[in-house]
Amino acid sequence: MLALLALLAWDLGGLDLPAARLLAGPQGFPLQEHWLLTRVLHDGVLPVAWLLAGWITLGTMWPTLGQQRLPTAVRVQWAAAIWLGLLAVNLLKMNSTTSCPWDLKEFGGGAIHISHWAWGVLDGGNGHCFPAGHASAGFVFVAGYFAWRGQSPAIARRWLAGALLAGTVLGLSQQLRGAHYMSHTLWTAWICWAIAWAVHALPSLFASRPAVAA
Repeated sequence: MLALLALLAWDLGGLDLPAARLLAGPQGFPLQEHWLLTRVLHDGVLPVAWLLAGWITLGTMWPTLGQQRLPTAVRVQWAAAIWLGLLAVNLLKMNSTTSCPWDLKEFGGGAIHISHWAWGVLDGGNGHCFPAGHASAGFVFVAGYFAWRGQSPAIARRWLAGALLAGTVLGLSQQLRGAHYMSHTLWTAWICWAIAWAVHALPSLFASRPAVAA
């Protein structure tokens, strides 16, 4: 809830544009086509994320590399949290009319800046930019923290640190290119965290409720 309040404060403060202006000018974003940001941190990372998600998913039925230590239900929740996080982020992107920073007129494009909360309002750009889809390739793996925290807190912390680091690096790399605002990355992180928490917490909450007498 504190993270949610901080995100809302960022949005209300209108801090996305000032942050983007630190990285670009009327000629656009100088690092938009940088080889490290495009070939490595964009194109090169995605196959690794898909392979990791596939390994976790296959582990629900055929556990390997220590997955056997987790109960089947927890392995299923782990995989479900990842795919639900990816689905949520991509559904929001598909229905968003918000355009990317590199589409704005002040950065050489043709769009005007409109808040991502203005659903259905067209800004003159390509839209489909909110939240940050690429960062979700890192942040969805926070689900590993919830899967392992009961079995091995040390492993859980490694999953948490790795997912947050990967998501932050991927998100910032896209911001340097002008593909996203800071809020896009932050909202992706929060969505992935909230979904992973819910997938692991809600079944336990329902299971702990006392049965209602007939």
